[in-house]
Amino acid sequence: MSLYDSSFPQMARMLGQVPTWFDKAQAHAEQKKYDPEVLLTARLAPDQWNFRRQIQNVISWPLRLSALLVGAEPPALQTGDETIAELRARIGKTLEQVNALKPEQFQGAGDRMIPLFFMPGKGMKAPDFVFQFALPNFYFHATTAYSILRHNGIDVGKIDYIGPIAIRDL
Repeated sequence: MSLYDSSFPQMARMLGQVPTWFDKAQAHAEQKKYDPEVLLTARLAPDQWNFRRQIQNVISWPLRLSALLVGAEPPALQTGDETIAELRARIGKTLEQVNALKPEQFQGAGDRMIPLFFMPGKGMKAPDFVFQFALPNFYFHATTAYSILRHNGIDVGKIDYIGPIAIRDL
């Protein structure tokens, strides 16, 4: 399986679930009569990033990874005070960009060394970077964002996290 096949379709799938989380959060806020924007600053622990920052990371990872795998400069992580509407718009734009990626763009990426921004002068082979760093980080932030909503009483379930599954008759 190529680095493309093992990462981008799954990242797009997960990113595509986030609007469902927002829908449920907004419905809960309406029912309980509070501003859903307050959820953006919710966190699980004082030393963890808030919901907004978790979502910003989920949005950023697919495009950052695609750039790194082709040897381009990755886009900067956006960490401003975005609203739910602004995050939704970024999710839509990012999904369009990820869905436009083609497997052939990543031919030879497996041989690339990915420099580690947090350890100057160090890097990882692309497959190691994808499987040991990029995908775990992407899913960590997605899971943490989902958990923040659950912690705040939002009725999101496992299927809201994983999305529809392709069940077939035997």
